[in-house]
Amino acid sequence: MFRTYLSFLALLIGTICSAQLAERIDEELAGNLDQHEVLYRHFHQYPELSFKEFKTSEKLSDELEKLGFEVTRDVGGNGFVGIMQNGPGPVIMIRTDLDALPLVEKTSLPYASKVLMIDSDGNEMPVMHACGHDMHMTVWLGTAKILASLKKDWKGTLMMVAQQAEEKSGGADAMIADGLFTRFPLPDYALAYHVSAELPAGIIGYRPGSFLAGVSSVDITVHGVGGHGAMPHQAVDPVVLASRMVLAFQTIPSREINPLKPSVVTVGSIHGGTVHNIIPDEVKMQLTVRYYDDDIYEHIIASLKRIAEGIAKSAGLSETLYPEVTPLGQTPPVVNDEKLTSDAVASFGSILGSDNVIKVDPVTAGEDFARYGRTVEKVPIAMFWLGTVNEGNYTAFLDQDIHLPGLHNPEFYPDFVPTYKTGVRAMTKAVIDLFNKFFPD
Repeated sequence: MFRTYLSFLALLIGTICSAQLAERIDEELAGNLDQHEVLYRHFHQYPELSFKEFKTSEKLSDELEKLGFEVTRDVGGNGFVGIMQNGPGPVIMIRTDLDALPLVEKTSLPYASKVLMIDSDGNEMPVMHACGHDMHMTVWLGTAKILASLKKDWKGTLMMVAQQAEEKSGGADAMIADGLFTRFPLPDYALAYHVSAELPAGIIGYRPGSFLAGVSSVDITVHGVGGHGAMPHQAVDPVVLASRMVLAFQTIPSREINPLKPSVVTVGSIHGGTVHNIIPDEVKMQLTVRYYDDDIYEHIIASLKRIAEGIAKSAGLSETLYPEVTPLGQTPPVVNDEKLTSDAVASFGSILGSDNVIKVDPVTAGEDFARYGRTVEKVPIAMFWLGTVNEGNYTAFLDQDIHLPGLHNPEFYPDFVPTYKTGVRAMTKAVIDLFNKFFPD
């Protein structure tokens, strides 16, 4: 009976302390909202492409430094790291990305991007934050600001990581190669958001285990024997061979892979020939491959080679003219640490209400946040969906089946105030709770 009473008392005290912490977070949040909305609009209006986030990195790192963080710039390129040491305790890493996409913005917002940049191929391109990295940066900074203000509520080391080139991938690898986990404290946990274009603002989506897919691009060159379009019997037509391959490749996920193991093989580009009446001697294809398990990826790549070579052989081509199948590297799947995800979800629910934290299905998009959990150090990672859709638009979508612009759509933009408030409140509470698991009051 006495033990039951002590357990109840401990639970009551914990609930009161959690509520008091939530009040302090909300007080700080209210004082930051206007300033950070101005900052968000700046990031949205002046986006920069992958590996070219020079001004974005400079502005965001300056803002972080003002909060008292020890900032190291130019980590792996335009990435930077901010460290705040606050006594003994765990090291918690929070990551944001910096880059935008080559798209013409069509939102009609008063702060819409009109930026043009020269891309890595020397082409002038319009630029837009169509994947929400402007929101990621602002929520990240808002979280850092409140954690810096509430240092008396936690002990440990806060590690704020800003990464270049998530859209093209490679930014995480560059930071790791430049000593992210050797020059700086090794994280006990790494956390991040990605905005969702399908969840209403105010909602956070979570998924233990497989969260986002692994991604690989594959180039295939199909060789043939060129000739006159009027005399195809004198040629070996690579257009026909490539067409057979496109259909045959779809049997890999549908007939070779266990149906309980999701995978995608998409031929996104196919080019060959010059004019109507010439059979070309080669066709080039570009594919994207998506998967959740490493062995599935290896199976798909081996099958692409086997099928392509088999079709070439069936057409009578010699081995010297077999197709060239070239994987262009891969971004591994984002696999959320189950314990870290569970702890964060409990914290989210304690400040947002459990109804506003929902379990979601995995998504076949990719994210190189996965890299931070794939190093030899095996840092536990967890990424969460941050809902962005305006409440009225979401209701209309449910009632009338109207279109909601998705990520990478030129009409996408988040509903700033509820998205920002939800993201900052939840992440701040989760980080403080994780710190205090080691050193409870």
